[in-house]
Amino acid sequence: MSLGSVITAIVTPFDEQQRVDEAAFLALFRHLVDHGSDGIVVCGTTGEAPTLTADEHLRLIELACAERPAGVSVIASTGSNDTAHACAMSARAVEFGADAVLSVTPYYNRPNRRGLVRHFTEIAKATEKPVVLYNVPSRIGLALDNDLLAELGQVEHLDYVKQADNAALAQIDGLGLYAGNDDGFAQALDLGACGGILVASHLVGEQMRRMVDEPENRAEIDAALKPLYAALSVTTNPIPIKAALNLVGHRVGGVRLPLVEADESELEVIRKALAEVGLR
Repeated sequence: MSLGSVITAIVTPFDEQQRVDEAAFLALFRHLVDHGSDGIVVCGTTGEAPTLTADEHLRLIELACAERPAGVSVIASTGSNDTAHACAMSARAVEFGADAVLSVTPYYNRPNRRGLVRHFTEIAKATEKPVVLYNVPSRIGLALDNDLLAELGQVEHLDYVKQADNAALAQIDGLGLYAGNDDGFAQALDLGACGGILVASHLVGEQMRRMVDEPENRAEIDAALKPLYAALSVTTNPIPIKAALNLVGHRVGGVRLPLVEADESELEVIRKALAEVGLR
């Protein structure tokens, strides 16, 4: 199945006691699918996976799979720097009904090329569902270069790449391409990508959908959204998107340490950008 074109990496809402707010999560999920998203990544970077317990993580995947309407994909982010843990989480996600898993490059232990191939091959065997490789060298400190991606693309079930290095955006034999950054979405679509795994689509999903459906207007829409893309990068993701969602009336709460709330100068940048796109 197609995983979709406008895929939103959903935030994880927390209540005032920093517990996962399941009702708010489901409300936001419904909002996203009603406003342009045809796929949802659950428990990714934007979903604060590093500070979720395994039980919280799996529960959110379960809720999303139960909630999704027909035609909307659920992609469970289940990556880890521990191959066995990544395989176990991926297998559980598939049991809940996830359509695919998103698997980040192993971080901190910095495996060599042979280790990377083994790692992702084991995950592919554990799921037998599409695996979206996630290349994000700005966070990991280790890149999946395009030659390695081409090798991985020949492994059964390694079907897509979320490319969060705009300079490396390219079609790779054997892998469907997804933009991993909002500001690379238009560029990726111009290259014939499947779509993007996005953050700004929490707020402007319908405009980002138009970038898929109206290629003749893509550059103009992208240019109009650039101030928002920049504001959502004013500090570490997902701090800005959670602040923006709270400002426009979605109850998503704060962030868990070691992330901290946006400060007043950051909030001012976010408010200005929301006003520029007509959301304030």
